[in-house]
Amino acid sequence: MSEVTQLLSAISNGDSRATAELLPLVYDELRRLARAHMANERAEHTLQPTALVHEAYLRLVGDNGAHWDSRGHFFAAAAEAMRRILIEYARGRQAFKRGGDRQRVDLDDFPPSVLPFENADDLLDLDSALERLSAEDPANAELVKLLYFAGLNLEEAAAVQGISRTTAYEHWQFARAWLRDAIQGEKHAR
Repeated sequence: MSEVTQLLSAISNGDSRATAELLPLVYDELRRLARAHMANERAEHTLQPTALVHEAYLRLVGDNGAHWDSRGHFFAAAAEAMRRILIEYARGRQAFKRGGDRQRVDLDDFPPSVLPFENADDLLDLDSALERLSAEDPANAELVKLLYFAGLNLEEAAAVQGISRTTAYEHWQFARAWLRDAIQGEKHAR
């Protein structure tokens, strides 16, 4: 069992010292995740990767009921926490700025790790579509989150999910088409 996994288990059991010991071990990887998230945001975004790491870490270790089965599970939870923080931030911005310079973003035009979110609406459209996909197909939605928001490649995401690369590729093809249709439907409904 790795040191990270042991510390995660200790945190799950309420050991507050383990929380302080864990951060130095996972910080670089969390920064990589945060940079991947922030690369997808608009250039003038005021949230910095360091702030995103710290907020996500506080949410993860501050959740008293949290239990992680493995290092991969922890980083998947971290990616989800970062996604939620960015969604909350986008919703807050949208409350101040309704409408605006909307641009259509076709998911086929960009690989997952460089999908640009030019405005809060694009990110919110993706989040809304992901929520609906989660209700229909949680495994495919999780794969999309790992690819888009955790910055993992297909092989890494397959390993986190415990599936083969071929299966992950098939799921990715389905999920990408499903999301494209869902996002286009939302944009036409406006």
